[in-house]
Amino acid sequence: MAAIGKVAFVGIGNMGWPMAANLVKAGFDVTVCDVVPGRADAFAAETGGNAAASPADAAAGADAVVTIVPTSKQVAEAVEAMLPSLTKGMLVIDMTSGQPGRTREIAASLAAKGVAMIDCPVSGGVPRAKTGQLAIMAGGEDADLDRADAVLKAMGTSIHRCGPIGAGQAMKALNNLVSAGGYLIGIEALLIGQRFGLDPAKMVDVLNASTGMNNSTQKKFKEYVLSRRFDAGFGLDLMVKDLSIALEVGRETTTPTPFAALCREMWASAAALLGPGADHTAVAKLSEQMSGTVLGGNQEK
Repeated sequence: MAAIGKVAFVGIGNMGWPMAANLVKAGFDVTVCDVVPGRADAFAAETGGNAAASPADAAAGADAVVTIVPTSKQVAEAVEAMLPSLTKGMLVIDMTSGQPGRTREIAASLAAKGVAMIDCPVSGGVPRAKTGQLAIMAGGEDADLDRADAVLKAMGTSIHRCGPIGAGQAMKALNNLVSAGGYLIGIEALLIGQRFGLDPAKMVDVLNASTGMNNSTQKKFKEYVLSRRFDAGFGLDLMVKDLSIALEVGRETTTPTPFAALCREMWASAAALLGPGADHTAVAKLSEQMSGTVLGGNQEK
């Protein structure tokens, strides 16, 4: 297969924009499209990439298509819209945190047309999307992953081949399950400590020097919770979706998931409490409400 030079990029939201921008910086010929009117034109004006009015227009003449949208349903809709422009030998790189089973169905339909598909969801959030230092969890045939290597390396510094198509998305959902569980238990620990009389900021420092350290203690509690900013750039609704996918994988593999089920229920309850548009770090407000305590506020609610 020929090397990838021209890339269509579908979905330039909080993550997709900086990821596509890094492809432009790496020298790829990038054409973007997005459901938000004017966003593709703004991207082209700012980065030097190209704008398209639709997925089909973006994919026309491309060597590869990158999709990063909220759900697998939207991936399927984008692929359906692109079908007139997809030709034999093209590669679809789905970087959505999607459903492995649905992705396998989409891949099978594309394979019948001679179009290969790999799944490559990412971890690292907006800050690492901007610096091109994402962790990428990849699933698919080795030959297709080899072909996508230069594209993926323009966006990430840690690329993990997890297995066949769908394996990357299963790994991403399970990664977020571990992250979500660590976040919740950390928030509970801070609430217990504050009510005991400990300074939550000092607690974070101690956790980060001890065995309780995790990604949330290192990068979220001071930055987004104790500061009361709650603006890390990843939606609470998207975390609930990823946890639901993790449980779906658990059911498909007949694995008992009592803690994962409780974790997902807690996050879903927070989403219902806080409503649409909440950042995932705001899940702390659910635990605060249950305890009647505001972290860092030193006051009762």
